Amino acid sequence: MQAQISPQAWQFCWILLSPDKVQDLHILNCTFKIKQIYLATPPPPPPTYYLFSQVPEIQYFGASALHTKISRYWSDIPTDQYESLKSQLFSQIACFSSGSKMVLTRLCVALASLALNTMPEAWPGAVAEMVRVFQEEAGGVDGRARCLALLELLTVLPEEFQTSRLPQYRKGQVRGALAREWGSVCPLLQQLLRRTDSPGAVKARVLRCLSSWVQLDVPLSESEGLVHDCFGALPDPELFDTAVEAIVNAISQPDSQRYVNTLLKLVPRVLALQDQLRAAVQNGDMETCHGICRIAVTLGENHSRTLLEQVDHWQSFLALVNMIMFCTGIPGHYPVNETTSSLTLIFWYTLQDEIMSFESEKQAVYLQVYRPVYFQLVDVLLHKAQFPSDQEYASWSSDEKEQFRIYRVDISDTLMYVYEMLGAELLSNLYDKLGRLLTNTEQPTSWQHTEALLYGFQSIAETIDVNYSDVIPGLIGLIPRISINNVQLADTVMFTIGALAEWLADHPVMLSSVLPLVLQALGNPDLSVSSVSTLKKICRECKYDLPPYATNIVAVSQEVLIKQIHKTSQCMWLMQALGFLLSALPVEDILRNLHSLITPYIQQLEKLADETPNPANKLAIIHILGLLSNLFTTLDISKQDDESADGTAPPAEKPPPSPGPNPVIVVLQQVFALIQKVLSKWLNDSQVVEAVCAIFEKSVKTLLHEFGPMVSQLSEMLGQMYSTIPQASALDLTRQMVHIFASEVDHFPPIKALFELVTSVTLSIFQQGPRDHPDIVDSFMQLQAQALKRKPDLFLSESLDVKAVFHCGILSLKFPEAPTVKSTCLFFTELLPHCSDVPPVARVMQEDGKLLIQAVLEGIGGGASRSLMDQFAEVLFSLNKHCFSLLAVWLKEVLQPPGFPSSRITTEQKVNFSQQILSRERVNKRRVKDIVKEFTLLCRGLHGTEYAADY
Repeated sequence: MQAQISPQAWQFCWILLSPDKVQDLHILNCTFKIKQIYLATPPPPPPTYYLFSQVPEIQYFGASALHTKISRYWSDIPTDQYESLKSQLFSQIACFSSGSKMVLTRLCVALASLALNTMPEAWPGAVAEMVRVFQEEAGGVDGRARCLALLELLTVLPEEFQTSRLPQYRKGQVRGALAREWGSVCPLLQQLLRRTDSPGAVKARVLRCLSSWVQLDVPLSESEGLVHDCFGALPDPELFDTAVEAIVNAISQPDSQRYVNTLLKLVPRVLALQDQLRAAVQNGDMETCHGICRIAVTLGENHSRTLLEQVDHWQSFLALVNMIMFCTGIPGHYPVNETTSSLTLIFWYTLQDEIMSFESEKQAVYLQVYRPVYFQLVDVLLHKAQFPSDQEYASWSSDEKEQFRIYRVDISDTLMYVYEMLGAELLSNLYDKLGRLLTNTEQPTSWQHTEALLYGFQSIAETIDVNYSDVIPGLIGLIPRISINNVQLADTVMFTIGALAEWLADHPVMLSSVLPLVLQALGNPDLSVSSVSTLKKICRECKYDLPPYATNIVAVSQEVLIKQIHKTSQCMWLMQALGFLLSALPVEDILRNLHSLITPYIQQLEKLADETPNPANKLAIIHILGLLSNLFTTLDISKQDDESADGTAPPAEKPPPSPGPNPVIVVLQQVFALIQKVLSKWLNDSQVVEAVCAIFEKSVKTLLHEFGPMVSQLSEMLGQMYSTIPQASALDLTRQMVHIFASEVDHFPPIKALFELVTSVTLSIFQQGPRDHPDIVDSFMQLQAQALKRKPDLFLSESLDVKAVFHCGILSLKFPEAPTVKSTCLFFTELLPHCSDVPPVARVMQEDGKLLIQAVLEGIGGGASRSLMDQFAEVLFSLNKHCFSLLAVWLKEVLQPPGFPSSRITTEQKVNFSQQILSRERVNKRRVKDIVKEFTLLCRGLHGTEYAADY
């Protein structure tokens, strides 16, 4: 790469391309000089035969270097050498037209790049000249080779334009020039495609060339004839793929919808492919099915509205829709027997959107035609969603099973969307079919059919409010009648019940019909995910109606937990479910159930706490702590006073809140000494410490101020933990405590002591070198920001070294980890507003504020990721707002040294930046962010480049 961008590349690229000098020492010298210059240790010269075997690769390197120089360093070429370079490239392309294909392509790309840099001013009519040059007789090069070389050049020209680094204004000029050149390309392509004696390779190249040019937004009316010729090429197996690509690219251009007459002429051509499509299906030719389907779907998807509006041609468009329906329902199981049906799903979204966007009268007419089509679509989709036979499914690879799962999710999303058009009638339709299926004793039915219908219900109920549907009670009544003898069917039954959890909350009398099925499924490890997630949904949505079932639910859950039937993540979900369940019980019942539920785990934890630490008991400890964390995450009796977990008002018969301590606090106080004992042995293990902190953090988040009785104990334990071995999780828990309790008079003393202690310990880490602890630095900065936000009085303490904390922030701004820098910027944006009301902050800003602006400008100048510029701008904005007079002085001093904050920036640009930052625009945060972004691009040498375009 270094060689290709070096000035010497202009010389060695031609030498390397020379086919008659392969054995010449020029190549040897050139090749090995490159290696000696750019490799630290030059390898020994290879034997001569190595060079002979690598001749095309050497020539490719030369062509590639040539393209690199033309495309990226065009300004190096004097204007008077344009013609010479162009002639040399034409000559080289002619030489390689019968040689190596990869070298030829690279040379064509180089000439294309030259054309883009010179048209239209220096090289008007570039494409016309290319056609003329290659049509002329060239000594020693046969016509077929010249024709293929010309087509390759014409193909790569638009492709090179799409990826070129031309400035935006030049792109517009060149696009216009290329559009005018289509008049030279189109007749040539038509002539070559229509000639009966044109070789297949030439026709394939013509189709590729057309594909390339239509992406320049060539008007569809001007390429209409060629597109029709592409349809004529589809019966040829060798041309099929390239013809499909050309047709798809032509009709999917955004501008093509303007050419209504052309589109109407294409519809019969697409419909005429149905015989070829059916033959391909019959012969198992998946590639042909795929290609024809792509054409039909592209036409329908991109031009639904245009074709719908042509009311005189409604029958032909309906025929196209039915053709796409055939593609959706193509025989076979996806992805093993077919891969076509998935292409059609977005079309059905698009068509529905267009129909529903018409005004009501027009919409009613279209719905009359297309509602039956969408009912048919539902039948087709549910058929495609069916599982294969057990034997066939067992033979599928894990990758095929995963693709089928994703395909079913896509079908589910489509069904959910279709409900918007078909409404309650869709549910009635599904219910009638399921009812007939389950009550028909004469004709045996496959489990796959039942499962697919349930899957349809599940798809809709998961996202659509079905509370007012009159068929759901019937569905709930049908579920117990299903003969479940298959894991996939059982899974879908579970997920369907889970999707109806909100409906069950409004109709609690139906719980007795489905809850036994869910509890029974809990004992089956194959149904782990579906059964546990369904129980969790029911416990969350219906908790106030579950007390009669609570004993049974807890007993079954306890049994499966003890038997270790489920994986860790499902065990955590199950504990969350039990937390929701217990929240609705009276406190005495909660404590009783908690005692039976967690006593076995407490006993196990006591035993583990006495053992010598090893990997096996570490996992067991983390598992038990995780169970407790997840239980406490959802066990919230305060919601009884307020509202249910999902934010809706609980029913009138909810139990009244009981007096006395919170059950979570009772349990935590009982196990507190045990947790301390576990910590004493595992304090140097971050995962165990994290698991311990998680119990308290989740409890604090759930209980909020009710956690008060534990504040003093926990603050003391946290201080001891952090003093012994500092860990980020302890700082995160401290931040949570500061957030909730720092403003409470009763709890301020322990919180203040904890805050000062962890700050002091962290400052000592900074003295020793913080680079190995970016997580601690990140959490520390977040803690300081939270303290300033919730209780700035913490910074008034004589025990807190505000100046040291400030300097830690300066260091942290220079960390390479983006999250750490973000947290540090947040700290400073919280610190600066307190210059007026916290004297220690005012003093440190007066004395050392210049260091902050220096660090911020270093980051903007290139020291930090561009993704952080908004955060740096926030700090500048805050400095402007709270330290304006000082900022004006600091900016002038800091920007004075040459080369700071970047060697690419001029003095004038620095002055301009300062003026913008200090101008009236400083009160507009959005404008300050834009100023910083522009300045960082200048500092990095990216201003005005393609990299800046997306920034």
